[in-house]
Amino acid sequence: MEEDNSQTPKEQSLKEQRVRGVTKFYYSRPEIQKAIYEFSLNREICPRYFEGFGKRPDCFQYPSDIYELVKKGATSFHCSEELWSDPLKIETGMSSSDSNKLRMGWDFIIDIDSKYIDYSKVMAKLIIKVMNFHGIKNVGIKFSGSKGFHLIVPWKAFPKQFNNLKTSDMFPEWPRIMTNYMMHCINNELIEKISELERPNKYVKDYTASKEVIPDLVLVSSRHLFRMPYSLHEKTALASVVLNQKELENFELIHADPMKIQIKNFIPDSIEGEASELLSQSLDWYKSSLKKSGDYSKVLDDSAKKQEYKPIKIANISDEFFPPCILKAMNGIADGKKRALFAMLNFFRSIGMEREEVEKKLYAWNSKNKEKLLEGYIKTQIDWNYKRKPLMPPNCREFYMGFGVCCPDSICNLTKNPVNYTVRKNFISSNQNNNSKKSNSNKSPAPKNPKK
Repeated sequence: MEEDNSQTPKEQSLKEQRVRGVTKFYYSRPEIQKAIYEFSLNREICPRYFEGFGKRPDCFQYPSDIYELVKKGATSFHCSEELWSDPLKIETGMSSSDSNKLRMGWDFIIDIDSKYIDYSKVMAKLIIKVMNFHGIKNVGIKFSGSKGFHLIVPWKAFPKQFNNLKTSDMFPEWPRIMTNYMMHCINNELIEKISELERPNKYVKDYTASKEVIPDLVLVSSRHLFRMPYSLHEKTALASVVLNQKELENFELIHADPMKIQIKNFIPDSIEGEASELLSQSLDWYKSSLKKSGDYSKVLDDSAKKQEYKPIKIANISDEFFPPCILKAMNGIADGKKRALFAMLNFFRSIGMEREEVEKKLYAWNSKNKEKLLEGYIKTQIDWNYKRKPLMPPNCREFYMGFGVCCPDSICNLTKNPVNYTVRKNFISSNQNNNSKKSNSNKSPAPKNPKK
């Protein structure tokens, strides 16, 4: 909990005592325990105390666990938007591949917060409007407990596989893209609606007010927690109540009085796959935005998904082991130079090439292009890339078809990525050399010419 610097220590102490008094009575209610427990299933949970969060990972075994934690000082409860097969097996710093094995799926949560509750209400209604337009008829809504709202599209609504990728593995990338897409869709109307609002001593008539209600993208990150439905808020002592769309329209803070709430399910009764159109449109918009900006350092699609792999180092690697697409690109291209740079840079790093050699090859490649990239741009991309762990280059084939270098041979049909091609070709070459050596060693030495 953040400190309220406007209050004296005595005022803060009195407020804490008052909130704790409400907390014990509120969480003792069986219906509150039941609502929180049922939402917690397959989620990582974490209690919050006035002095900070509790241990992680954790989960509830029984509804009564909630009140037991309250008796130990817990004031609110938070949970993950990711759904896990066993939340207790989560480890800090675990690899993406290990996370993917445990992650069953994820709910799409949008956290709306601003300085004013009516700003948040405007944005919530506009986002729901976009979701409805894209075929999502069932959206969960709840008050955050302070000045915002949480919207939820449950895991059930998403296709379990899309573009040949497991949707469960695409967290947090795809939720971030969908959030940005919806911000793009509502931006102009959001500015208009907020500019029309009149507040005491403040009439908003500018084009910066919308920045005050931008969704919290920090929430869309691995293992980030959000306040559970019907949890209290430490600062306001209000409950995170679930609403329907009509209640959202008329919502006032007094409607979150913990002593007067009625329990409703935050998870809506979604139709299987009803969020497919939103996901598809968001990804198409994202790819189109990247093409317009020319920034391929952030490419994220089925051909450029971040893949974990064991670092490889091919000794005495030569160009003869490179796949045809990379070799063709290295001879210079007319269009798609930034895409080619992105692919080659990641390819060279992924096969263990030293930085000096990588730079030499990329600058040599640029000299063969009809219209050269600025050397400053190449240097920036190299510097940026080497600040991160090596990333596998985009998969075959569509990405390389996009700038005219896909020309598969027989080995290409056996691989899905340029790095796989090089490893396989190197393996084939090594076996042929070993077989040749064995064959030569097994031959009987030629007889010496007899002396005449």
